[in-house]
Amino acid sequence: MTATQKILARHAGLGNVRPGELITAYADLALGNDITAPVAIDEFYAAGFERVRDREKIAIVLDHFTPAKDIKAAQLCKKCRAFAAKQELTHFYEAGEAGIEHALLPEIGLVAPGELIIGADSHTCTYGAAGAFAAGFGSTDLAAAMAKGIVWLKTPSAIRVVFRGAPPRFVCGKDAALHIVAALGTDGALYKSLEFGGPGLRHLSMDDRFTIANMSVECGAKNGLFDVDDTTLAYLADRVKRPWQAETADGDAQYDATLDIDLSALRPLVALPFSPAKAVPAARAGDISIDQAVIGSCTNGRYGDMLAATEIFKGRKAAKGVRVIIIPATAAIYRKAMREGLLDIFLDAGCVISPPTCGPCLGGHMGVLAEGERCVATTNRNFVGRMGHPKSEVYLASPCVAAASAVAGRICDPAALMGG
Repeated sequence: MTATQKILARHAGLGNVRPGELITAYADLALGNDITAPVAIDEFYAAGFERVRDREKIAIVLDHFTPAKDIKAAQLCKKCRAFAAKQELTHFYEAGEAGIEHALLPEIGLVAPGELIIGADSHTCTYGAAGAFAAGFGSTDLAAAMAKGIVWLKTPSAIRVVFRGAPPRFVCGKDAALHIVAALGTDGALYKSLEFGGPGLRHLSMDDRFTIANMSVECGAKNGLFDVDDTTLAYLADRVKRPWQAETADGDAQYDATLDIDLSALRPLVALPFSPAKAVPAARAGDISIDQAVIGSCTNGRYGDMLAATEIFKGRKAAKGVRVIIIPATAAIYRKAMREGLLDIFLDAGCVISPPTCGPCLGGHMGVLAEGERCVATTNRNFVGRMGHPKSEVYLASPCVAAASAVAGRICDPAALMGG
């Protein structure tokens, strides 16, 4: 079996599972947010349940339209708040305790290798960076998990992704993620597991890995799963105190395909509208002016992302007419960025600093685009109307490319701005 299949087999109480096999498995954690949890809460009560199975194994994070953007958002948050209080949920996070869910949960130790985590959000696959099986499910699945602790799913087959070499300057996990989506296409890994490993893994930080795992779903994958190594162990050391069991693929595990990636050959990329698969080198994107830059989201709102952007912004100003929105993904990241002087660099460059929120990524608030506007963003999707008006455009890029583009006023390879 592959590592994913071994995790699923263990949580289903089975000796082995096969690709395509339907199983019922126990979840270690079930996640909802301010958009998806209210639907699950309604279904939970409609099905006749009164109490959750395990208040320790449910997390609700208010992050998408928060701070509440309007009355409807406030009502959704109120419903989540009331449910969490009634059910005495241990893991309910809002306001100063909250953050973007997929950055917050690993940060506070709710994710560990070998665990099975479901979330009513498609980018739950982010947690595969820490060696967990994590995948997005519907709100009705979340309701079932809250009530019974179980999830019903089909066992995926897998694609092995092997990293080799070391990335050059200004190349990071976002560039690797965009390269993978471009190589496989938006449905090239449909309902498959992407399992990441190889000698180049040691050159990818946990921030890089979270970004790559996060975008696994952009090529249709059910989940993305990284091999557990010393980098993983160092990240988990001060966060996870409970026992956990990592899984590794058997030597004779069957993969549908293998994708080899030479990190040293990658260059800073940008995904053109309207698909994450339309990645091209930023240096060859053409003369594309921008109106806005967003650096944040569950994909690239971590401290390493903030640090990479300040390398570009230090001593420079955003181009006149370009709005730059910086969104640290959690309060801890915000505080560290403040303590280390990163926020001063952003403010000196003319950026706006937002509290942690998913806001602009899904066209919710805090950076919605008008007709005809263009934005370079470190988010994960650039579909039609994703960030606002249907006739606006979103260009996906790394923090380095987004910052360089903000300074240049147009899509820009950071090497062209910085040299090297």
